[in-house]
Amino acid sequence: MTTLLQGIARLEARDNVLVASGEAGFDVAAALAEKGCEWLMQQSSGGQVIFDLSGVDQASSAALSVMLEWLRCARQCHLTVTAVRLSVPLSRLTAMAGLDRLLPEVYADTSL
Repeated sequence: MTTLLQGIARLEARDNVLVASGEAGFDVAAALAEKGCEWLMQQSSGGQVIFDLSGVDQASSAALSVMLEWLRCARQCHLTVTAVRLSVPLSRLTAMAGLDRLLPEVYADTSL
């Protein structure tokens, strides 16, 4: 596990999984997006990655923006996003915004 960002929001990389947790609000969204993209650019072209946002406490459009930026970066780096794990609140917001259709496999963490 590698810690990429610490604070009210935390970003870690575990194998091929990018894990975000905490409060992914507007005050940290840019840093989350940047650190995530930096990690994605270090991955081998043609590889597979997973985004795990199941630990994001609150649903916000900032968290959705981070996820979309990571998807864009992954595509530019020729990476395949095989799954996106979302917290229940974030899953609801994603579905309400119609963004769930843009994602590969979406898993909502129902253990909350």
